[in-house]
Parts: sequence; structure tokens; C-alpha cells
Amino acid sequence: MRLAVNIDHFATLREARESNEPEPVLVALLAEQAGAEGIVCHIRSDRRHIKERDLVLLRQSIKTKLIVEMAATKEMEEIALEIKPDIVSLVPEKPEELTTEGGLDVIANKDYLDSHIKSLQEAGIKVSIFVDPNTDQIEVCEQLNCNMVEINTGLYADLSPGKEQQKALDAVINAAKFGFESGLKIHAGHGLDYKNIHPIAAIPEIEEFSIGFSIVARAAIAGIEMAVRDMIALIE
Repeated sequence: MRLAVNIDHFATLREARESNEPEPVLVALLAEQAGAEGIVCHIRSDRRHIKERDLVLLRQSIKTKLIVEMAATKEMEEIALEIKPDIVSLVPEKPEELTTEGGLDVIANKDYLDSHIKSLQEAGIKVSIFVDPNTDQIEVCEQLNCNMVEINTGLYADLSPGKEQQKALDAVINAAKFGFESGLKIHAGHGLDYKNIHPIAAIPEIEEFSIGFSIVARAAIAGIEMAVRDMIALIE
């Protein structure tokens, strides 16, 4: 199992003061040095945190892999084709949201996504889709020849321990198994932290976790390298 660290909120801190620090690329390099096996960032249409210059510098600098989350728009497709990240993760995007609120509705957008995915893959970019733990959605991801899916663990993470959280966990378990048996690589993320990661990390079909905010929060106290190492230890 691998950890990919999302660095968006370091860029958010930079933009809060319209400053040039903290430098997201430096954070990415330190995260790699601490054992992260991928760097994740989300370039939004409003450029609220990650900007094009960050993508250029990340592409030039990191040694593991670059995963760029983006909406499935023509503007973002052009950015991806120019930057050539290792993986593009297609996500839904609402202007008013603080963070991504749910999975992409692949069923409703199947026809449009088909050409979008093919364009990226023809350029040598692997494609992931961020989806809710719903087997119908994952089945369409397989039909679209996605390389992988990232299962949304947000509902599980938002609930307190009990029957409802177990129900949400079971949905993630079932979705991961279904996707894996369909031939997809399975990633997971959203809301995962140092307290709730254990049951998700125990799901054998999941090979990579995308985690951001909880690592950023711990890094503010303990430093990025320790925050990354602590999370890797929990995952392993």
C-alpha cells in the first residue's frame, strides 16, 4: 500500500497572504524524502490554490509520480496535455465548495467522458476517476477503460464509530472488491486521517491512499516529514 500526499492546502496557506511561501514544490520534495510515493494536487478553475506555475515546477522536480486532480473540461484537458502528469484524476467541481464534496457522476456524463479520457490516454497519461462507493458508477468507469478509480471515503470519514459508519465502510469494501475484480486499480481518499485510516488500510484491494488535510494539519505542528512518516506507519 502506498501514500500519495495532497499538497493543496500548503498552496492555500500561501494564497491566504498572497505570498510566495510556503512553497508547494518544496513541501512535495520533503514529502517524497519522507516516503510518499506520489504527489497530488488539484488545479481548480478559480486557481484558489494550485496554479500553472506549480504544475510546471512539480513536473520538473518530483521523482515519484504527479497526480493532478481536475474537472473534465476543455480548459483542464489542455493543461493536462501540456504538463503531462503521470495521472489525471477527474473530479466534480463546484465554485462554492470548500473541497470536493462527492464523486463524479460517471453514468450521467459517460458520453462526454469517453472522448476526454481517450484524449488523455493517447498522450500517455493514465486516467483515474474519483467516484462514490457505488458499483454502478465503477462499472461505467471500467467500460470507459479507465486505468483506476479513487473511491470516495468521505461519508465513512464524516461519521462517528457505530452502525452507520460500519455501513459506509462496508460500501467502500464492496466497491473496492468490485472494482478490483473488474480489472481496475483501486485508490481511496477523502477525509482520511490518523484516527480513521486503520479500517480502510485493511482493505486488501486498495493499493494507494490520497491524503491531504490531516497531513497538512499535523505538519503545522510536527513538520511535513514526520507527518508523512506517521501516516505511512499507520497504513503499513
